[in-house]
Amino acid sequence: MSISMYQASLPVLIRGLTNLQHILGKAQAHAAEKQIDPSVFIGARLYPDMLPLVRQVYIATDTAKGCAARLAGAEIPSYPDVEQTFDELHARIQKTIDYLKSFDAAQIDGSEARQIVLKMRVGPIEFTGQSYLLNFVLPNFFFHVTTAYDILRHSGVELGKLDYLGGRNEHA
Repeated sequence: MSISMYQASLPVLIRGLTNLQHILGKAQAHAAEKQIDPSVFIGARLYPDMLPLVRQVYIATDTAKGCAARLAGAEIPSYPDVEQTFDELHARIQKTIDYLKSFDAAQIDGSEARQIVLKMRVGPIEFTGQSYLLNFVLPNFFFHVTTAYDILRHSGVELGKLDYLGGRNEHA
């Protein structure tokens, strides 16, 4: 059995973003129920030198939209990092999901050998499409989604593994 670049990328990212929306929704409901200022969660960190929840969402969405664009050879849309509420973060995630859904398999499949160069602080890093997806996008994306989950769980939001994994019968 083989899996295509499309199957290994966009549906996986869409499911992760959908689950992130669910997690943020539970945090928003928790804040309302416990009468906690939502900005407490938005700015929460696991440790003082780590990025806050809001930045975890920014990076997860940036990673997802960058993946789709780079694999398809398209222009990466720019999202200014201005969201500061749960509703704004939900809208950013939904905009990213909608962007990912605008691609079809034919635009992504065949990108395994596409040359991809990321401009990083340490200098440019070169990947093939496949190595970019498997060795950068997926680990980076799930690091930030997991960290968002961890920040909220550490902050007292009642979350479990199925909130992170999503429904068992869902298919992206």
